[in-house]
Amino acid sequence: MSSVVFPPPTFVWREPPRVWVALLTAAFLLYLVFSDGIHELFKVWDTRPEYSYGYMIPLVTLFLIWQRKDVLRQIPARGSWWGTGIVAVGILLRFVGDLAISTTLIEYGFVIATFGLALGYLGAAGTRVILVPLLMLGFMVPLPAFLQDALSQKLQLLSSWLGVSFIRLCDISVHLEGNVIDLGSMQLQVAEACSGLRYLFPLMALGAIAAYFFQGELWKRLVIFLSSIPITVLMNSFRIGLIGVTVEYWGRSMAEGFVHEFEGWIIFVACSGLLIGLMWILARIGRRRLALRAAFGIEFPRAPPPNAEVRLRSLPAPLIGSIGLLAGAYLAAMAVPKQVEYAPERSDLLYFPMTLGPWQGRAERIDPVILEVLKADDTISADYARAGSAPVNLHIAYFATQSRGTATHSPLVCIPGAGWEIAKLEERTLPNVLLNGAPVRVNRAVIRKSDATQLVYYWFKQNQRMATRDYVAKWFILADSLLRHRSDGALVRLITPISQEAPEAADERLSAFAAALIPELPRYVPD
Repeated sequence: MSSVVFPPPTFVWREPPRVWVALLTAAFLLYLVFSDGIHELFKVWDTRPEYSYGYMIPLVTLFLIWQRKDVLRQIPARGSWWGTGIVAVGILLRFVGDLAISTTLIEYGFVIATFGLALGYLGAAGTRVILVPLLMLGFMVPLPAFLQDALSQKLQLLSSWLGVSFIRLCDISVHLEGNVIDLGSMQLQVAEACSGLRYLFPLMALGAIAAYFFQGELWKRLVIFLSSIPITVLMNSFRIGLIGVTVEYWGRSMAEGFVHEFEGWIIFVACSGLLIGLMWILARIGRRRLALRAAFGIEFPRAPPPNAEVRLRSLPAPLIGSIGLLAGAYLAAMAVPKQVEYAPERSDLLYFPMTLGPWQGRAERIDPVILEVLKADDTISADYARAGSAPVNLHIAYFATQSRGTATHSPLVCIPGAGWEIAKLEERTLPNVLLNGAPVRVNRAVIRKSDATQLVYYWFKQNQRMATRDYVAKWFILADSLLRHRSDGALVRLITPISQEAPEAADERLSAFAAALIPELPRYVPD
């Protein structure tokens, strides 16, 4: 008698009402705990063009998760306690961000806690299915200010150089100094808004989505995602070059108003077109050659068989534990008074003394373009001189808070933007100068442009401390935010020319001026 082999029974997993109640409760508590960061995200998406695409990211993530629901139906919800631990990490970041008055930490804590909830409910197998959609949530959170400023400056320099190369290809005489394009008849400043970040961030998000849908080898998907960076740089540089050419022939109006903004939209559309063209090429090379439509097909979830057995998911204990953590975090947040950043009393730099010992100063006007880039709350730029000595330029940029998207700019980023080359950089201890009984160390840089050479001293004053490294200053900001509920600080920069004299004379001049300056600083940059 022969035996008949039947196929295994077909079944799907579904959530009973109590599981839906638990999931909705978790989502509501997640919002309550991280509401400050979520509201700040909406503000960033509204006010910063480079992140205006942020509204789409949660919707895209939800769509991508829905698209995989047919696969998720086949996986039982075996929650992982690792997810509960990750939720705890997100909550910890939320409270650290609250103490440090840093919404960026709260925003990243929200993304981490969201991932932890998914792992706490679905377990490793289910979370693996929706891992990429969950990771895409990272695109909606802005970079820390100091990272974005450094990236923006680097992109400005590169885009300016490539743009000028394009202008020269059009047989137009042009000179470049840092981010300033000199056409002879007029000068164009490649501002921060022209760095390309307005294209880079949304195009990287678009590249990640395109790579996710692309049906091809892993290396092809990586190429699609990473290509968004050179495409952005090249097309933004082309735009800068095109502006230079049109300004040369039709005047400055081509770099302003509607025409300028319209060019931006056209360039972004062109970037998207190049990305699609790259996918078309990749689809037609390699062992598996497909038409673009086949390689980039958006599939929708398949309906379960009509006779499929329905199995109800249980409520995983890790999800219950995560809900308990979020409820406890919300109660703790309600019980602990909201931290308010302390604003120490200080005098405005407008009243900074123009006499410092033997040094007599004269304040100078700061270019509005520079002020827009700095985003400082108070600034001063003044030239000081003493009898028989070359002048010293003093620049102070004070920030009342460095926890909400603004921070000191490192001169290592700004100096090349003005067309100067940093020939030498080192640290130096100022002779006969003490701060709180300790020797004072500053950064010493020799910079050159054409035939001019200058000596630069600079440091970051963070309350009672002076830092030479910008990353050390950031740690001081975090420590002061946590312990003292303040994040104010300043960049102090001194510049003097090096003429025919020995470099030691310029060092002596800056050291002598710093010795007269440092005792005055606490009135304007409080300890």
